[in-house]
Amino acid sequence: MTSILPINLDDLLYCRSVESERVEFKASWRPQTTGPQVLRTICAFANDYHNLNGGYIVIGVEEGDGRAVLPPSGLPDEDVERAQRWIRGQCNRLDPPYAPILSPETVGGRLVLVVWAPASEMRPHRAPADGAGPGRYWVRLGAETVDAEQRGGLLQGLIQQTARVPWDDRRASESRVEDLREAKVREYLRDIRSGLLEEPNERDVYRRMRLTTRVNDHEAPRNVGLLFFSRDPVKWFRGARIEVVQFAADRAGNVQEERSFGGALADQLRDCLSYLENLSASHLQKQRDRTQVRGWVSYPLPALRETLVNAVYHRGYDVDQPEPTKVYLYPSRLEVTSYPGPVAGIESRHLVPNAQVPPAPARNRRIGEFLKELGLAEGRLSGLPKVFQAMEANGSPVPRFDFDEQRTWFRATLPAHPEYSALSALRDAAHLRALGQNRDAFRRIQSAWASNLASAVLASEMIRSHAASGEIRRAEHVLETFEEQGPAAAIPHVANTLVEALVNAGEDAKAQRLLQRSRSVAVGQDAIDAAILARRARHASLAHLYFERAGDAVYTDPRALHEFAQTKLQLAGKAHRQRRRHSNRRFLTEARSLLERVVQLEAPKSRHAWAWRDLARTLNWLRAPVREVEGAYRQAIDRLPEESRFVREMKRIRTYRK
Repeated sequence: MTSILPINLDDLLYCRSVESERVEFKASWRPQTTGPQVLRTICAFANDYHNLNGGYIVIGVEEGDGRAVLPPSGLPDEDVERAQRWIRGQCNRLDPPYAPILSPETVGGRLVLVVWAPASEMRPHRAPADGAGPGRYWVRLGAETVDAEQRGGLLQGLIQQTARVPWDDRRASESRVEDLREAKVREYLRDIRSGLLEEPNERDVYRRMRLTTRVNDHEAPRNVGLLFFSRDPVKWFRGARIEVVQFAADRAGNVQEERSFGGALADQLRDCLSYLENLSASHLQKQRDRTQVRGWVSYPLPALRETLVNAVYHRGYDVDQPEPTKVYLYPSRLEVTSYPGPVAGIESRHLVPNAQVPPAPARNRRIGEFLKELGLAEGRLSGLPKVFQAMEANGSPVPRFDFDEQRTWFRATLPAHPEYSALSALRDAAHLRALGQNRDAFRRIQSAWASNLASAVLASEMIRSHAASGEIRRAEHVLETFEEQGPAAAIPHVANTLVEALVNAGEDAKAQRLLQRSRSVAVGQDAIDAAILARRARHASLAHLYFERAGDAVYTDPRALHEFAQTKLQLAGKAHRQRRRHSNRRFLTEARSLLERVVQLEAPKSRHAWAWRDLARTLNWLRAPVREVEGAYRQAIDRLPEESRFVREMKRIRTYRK
């Protein structure tokens, strides 16, 4: 059965490219109870109050803590047929009628029904509250479906918002369907792993992706289709390109280099990001046993990515906006300017750290949808906080966002990293070491450190140099000096450098005391590094505390997530020995959840193998069925067949559990 969904089903179930508030799960189908709920939500998605292009309802999948519970319970074949008939019939009774897309899908061997309700061109719609009575205007607020008439101002806003179709969803009357490149469309479907790729007729693919619309007796492309899937969108939209200008570091501010990026919107974004990343100077240090590196860059890639993607996502492309998106690179800052300014409702006070951004309707609902599917854009309202977080984690000054009073332009400014000048000292030292002049290399770093006591990079290098010479007390003095002179946000990173030196020197007690002292300030990657160092210093409970402080950063790092799970297993063993049954089971259950996530993340085969092995042991301790334990061991063996311990452990458990 060919899927008709223009989205990967796994991404939908795990809400990876669609915000969770745009997905609703229903465990079963009952027309008397589930039916009215589904109808109200379809109406709300069709009304698309926030211009997010509707949403999805998955029937046959239970929801738990805001996530899909998998594998699903599924639906019997007859319930899928009945649900489709009921939904089609009731949607014809909406005011005005509306037709969602219904797609039976198979998940984990079970049948489910996906209801895709894209934004309607006939909105606003009304649906009855409980299957009968007068129709009400339903909208989505977060993950809730609410009556717009019962919430102050919502109904008026809905009518104003839905009186027009967003620009990117309108038809491009001066173009033809032939202007869409089928190869680009299928490349996109392949990238997002959509089942729609199997549909042979390109016109049907375009319709199901809503790239075209009917105009009298023929089809015409929508604007978003030309932006993403034509050869040269600037032919229709003059502003659909990115211009990068690099200025020289001289007093005259002469232009050093100019580049222009065109083509399909996603292509020009990727090309421009690659170019900017190559221009960004970096100081990176490889971490032992890890694929990641630590250090700083002049402009952190997550901040660069979000800033540029936001400019492309939220700008205007109609005839009134002929200016390209502009990226200006100065010696001390990077500026990204787009046109026009922000939508109504966004004010300057919303563009500062920790500000609450109001859920103003998006300017371009379809552009955002495609960018999210490709993994280029973040979820709703999450891009701006990510810029602030990336700059802070890099030790960079706070980014600035501003626009003119008439809202004709919007500018994002990323200041360069303040330690950019320290890079030359590090390069000089590396060159001297390569010549065997280690003493001169140390003197070069020492001289640079003396003139810039607030430099975290130089402080860390001084600590490593002293530690390599066995002068731990001098390394400790460097940290003491930096704590007085350096920025507070960089102290955990420098402290971790000293902790590692102490652990390498066998001074675990000192390392533990320093970790205890720093535990209230480390966050993100610094907290992950501290947690891993705490494990090396043989302090599981302190490692657990740091992993928890790291927050969401842990869940995208397979090594950190695996070590977090192993820490929980250590604490579970300790609780078992102390006969604390409740704590033992809680730690084991939490470790299982973390390990299940590790094996889903992209990681080396060896990492996956050992994670599957730890998952097998955890399942055994939780007294899961033997077949589940053996299944996890087999996954480990498939990935690392040369590791004989996996087979021995599986046989031992099989014998023991008989």
